Amino acid sequence: MKQSFKFILFNTLGIFLLSFLCHFIYDWFPNTFTTIFFPVNESIWEHVKMLFTTIMIWGIIEYLIYKRKEIPVHNFFITLLGGALLNIIILLVLYLPTYYLIGEYMILTIIILLLSIFISQWLIFQVNYKKEAKVLNTICIIGIPLMFCLFGYLTYHPIKCDLFFDPMEEKYGLSTLNE
Repeated sequence: MKQSFKFILFNTLGIFLLSFLCHFIYDWFPNTFTTIFFPVNESIWEHVKMLFTTIMIWGIIEYLIYKRKEIPVHNFFITLLGGALLNIIILLVLYLPTYYLIGEYMILTIIILLLSIFISQWLIFQVNYKKEAKVLNTICIIGIPLMFCLFGYLTYHPIKCDLFFDPMEEKYGLSTLNE
């Protein structure tokens, strides 16, 4: 139990710190590739995309660390995709009511992000040590690129709703103005 808590805490802090770097990648390197993986504006959707990408990058780092330390890794793609989707759901469940009740407060947003990462890592951690589910792992291998296709598509063709609206620039996606 103590060892698993260390892994969960390590992953939580890794994802949390990496998300700050990922937040600015598009600003530093604006191109088609970075629009698919990193936030292009300050909308909630773009931050969800950032979190998904961050978890994918961290998952690769985690996998390499576990392999080097000879820690068994089962259900890697299930924990990767499942953890990312679970994290997004938890983040939205915690963040949206707070945002609509009191607005945007950076410190509160950061606390909610950290809490959502910890909860999702704690919940998904158990899946890695279950019996390997090859079919579900294969489905998740297909699901990961499909999610990035969805993120890329909705960056260029956002739905006109609050989730996709950038309050800083008053626009949706990359170029559409608030109408």
